[in-house]
Amino acid sequence: MSAAAAEQKDIVTAVEELVVAEEKPHPSGLTVEERYQLCRSVGQECICEDELRKLIANKPGPIIAYDGFEPSGRMHIAQGVMKCINVNKLTKAGVHFKFWIADWFAQLNNKMGGDLKKIQTVGRYMNVEFLSSSEEINKRPDEYWTLVMDIARKNNLKRIIRQTSASYASAIYPASQLASKARCQLGSCQLGMDQRKVDKLAFNADICQLGMDQRKVNMLAREYCDDIKRKLKPVILSHRMMPGLLEGQEKMSKSDPNSAIFMEDTEAEVKTKIKKLLKIVEGNPCIEYVRYITMPWFDKIEITRPEANGGSKIYETMDELEADYASGALHPGDLKPALTAQLNLILQPVRDHFNNDAEAKDLLKKVKSYKVTK
Repeated sequence: MSAAAAEQKDIVTAVEELVVAEEKPHPSGLTVEERYQLCRSVGQECICEDELRKLIANKPGPIIAYDGFEPSGRMHIAQGVMKCINVNKLTKAGVHFKFWIADWFAQLNNKMGGDLKKIQTVGRYMNVEFLSSSEEINKRPDEYWTLVMDIARKNNLKRIIRQTSASYASAIYPASQLASKARCQLGSCQLGMDQRKVDKLAFNADICQLGMDQRKVNMLAREYCDDIKRKLKPVILSHRMMPGLLEGQEKMSKSDPNSAIFMEDTEAEVKTKIKKLLKIVEGNPCIEYVRYITMPWFDKIEITRPEANGGSKIYETMDELEADYASGALHPGDLKPALTAQLNLILQPVRDHFNNDAEAKDLLKKVKSYKVTK
């Protein structure tokens, strides 16, 4: 074989090996495009889609997603059910999810009257083994607070308020909040660790998977990456906020028990809350709860009604359901019982947990006795 022929054979072999490598299936069994679409379906908004696609296609190790929340009251279905659906989608796509319980931030926001013990009790009520921010920060205060100071130094108060909320009296809260997110969200960066092994505090997350209400502070995290010349920035995948039960309420509120369906609400309480919802076609909470909670959970919703009212019907797509609802072919009085029945099926195991587990029952009793502050 000539040298030219041998070289050509080597090139062909190399190309074939590259193709095989590119076609090597992901452990999830999904293609890159399928994984991307599954991840993208979680967010109402994604910044940036190209970065998410490249992340899925090119990162050899596990992709890390991060969320943090304040344990500020009873858990409602937006946090307890919709979040579960979103996390399951991401894990199906091969993403590893990590949570951060922001107990100090809840204290700074005066949740539970600023009582840290009550806040941490709420965290235990949520029946999770997530990372508590106060404990993790105290393990490495030099790293954490150094980052807080650096963020505060690189951002003036006007910029911080623009990206968070004008209600903050100083930069320390948004700076410390951003620090926890920066520690957790700077892609493959390991701040202050010089590429050493990532510990629990440094989540090493590639995706910020929080609600649209956290979009501004997440953008500040990306801007901080630009400030410090970091090329790898967290992808922001912001899920939609579930509307509250009260008219004009953009999201459920833990401080108003009438505005939300809570995870341990009784069947009667769920029925009463759904029944009170007004008939609103655009932005109707009933439609939103079906679209983002019960339809993804059951893949269908069955409407039971007399033949005189159109007979029973099973909807397997939101397009058909919304079209019938808008035209009047599907009456709110028929949709509400179907939605109520599905929500109660989802919540029953949670009720059983709090009814049958002595510790959980005691925690729920304590949390219900706390005054929830906004």
